[in-house]
Amino acid sequence: MISAVQFGVLVACVVLFIPMGMAGWHLSRNKMLFFGGVLFITLAVGVHITPYFPVVYDLISSYSSVVILENRDSCLSLLHDIIWRDKHSNLNELWVNSSSSDMYWKWEESNPVNQCGFQKLGRSDASDLLNGSWIMVAGDSHARLFTLSLLNLVLDSSEMKNVRVDLFKRHSDYQLVVEENGLKLDYIWAPYASNLTSMLKNFENKHIYPDVLVLSSGMWHMLHYTNASDYGVSLGMVRKSVVSLVPISPEFGSKGSITGSVRFESPNMFWLGMPTLINSLLNTEEKKEKMSGSMCEAYDRELTESKLLHQSSGPLMLLDVKSLSQNCGSHCTADGMHYQGVVYEAAVQIMLNTLIIESQQQI
Repeated sequence: MISAVQFGVLVACVVLFIPMGMAGWHLSRNKMLFFGGVLFITLAVGVHITPYFPVVYDLISSYSSVVILENRDSCLSLLHDIIWRDKHSNLNELWVNSSSSDMYWKWEESNPVNQCGFQKLGRSDASDLLNGSWIMVAGDSHARLFTLSLLNLVLDSSEMKNVRVDLFKRHSDYQLVVEENGLKLDYIWAPYASNLTSMLKNFENKHIYPDVLVLSSGMWHMLHYTNASDYGVSLGMVRKSVVSLVPISPEFGSKGSITGSVRFESPNMFWLGMPTLINSLLNTEEKKEKMSGSMCEAYDRELTESKLLHQSSGPLMLLDVKSLSQNCGSHCTADGMHYQGVVYEAAVQIMLNTLIIESQQQI
């Protein structure tokens, strides 16, 4: 809605300038004061009774909602406007840094980006934002690295020692509850899109859903099936399952609603995109043959055409690790497919800022 301050300023201008204008027409002071008093009382009463007239109230609300929606969508589209630099290139600048890499990143310094007020959340702010939430990340080792970066943000170094061991047990699930803020985090080993569909259907049957859901799939399918069309079909099944979890929306054509302790505007669902695959660095000949540049492009096309992503009128916000990893560069990966922590840290910060934008919160 239009803020009380804005509306108050508007009323004050009307009350002040209309009587002054009338005074310019040589009305008597008494008439001017009488008219000003009547006008003030009329506007004051109007402010209080407007909510009881749905047509007027909806008109004001719809106008302000459009403004909020435009600002939100504009800022969401700028979240990946990030620049990278080696830490030795300019030590005098303030860069968002990571101890796990020689690379630093920050959001671009342009007027649109600055107006959005993106910020790198520290442990305290991230813990406050995610307080009492249930976050689920499902995918392959790529999603596991994202989970590691998220936990590294909300836990201290002593707690992370055990996490690293337990989280990276081969092909296993992982669960953690942070006692400090009640955050519950689940990592689900789900390398194929069909695994994601099964998991989502289980949510629908139980009517219990996480507050934040991050899904990822692609690399295993590319390596073991190497069939972009089949991948596209499986993504279509994921989309069908996802839209059953989000509120009614003409855009998604979905039914049902999210339940649980959701504090943000739903849906809070993300797709963790595949990273840039550097063929020359892949560690087996099979990977180099099957995970070629042309095959990566075909898989990217299927993802776009699946209408799974918000950018193509779908329900999931993209965490574009492909662009993040590509801009970080080949020196940010040892095997051409798994990148250093700084890339996933950037993806985590993009997700957190998305949640702030969606909830219209300020940290």
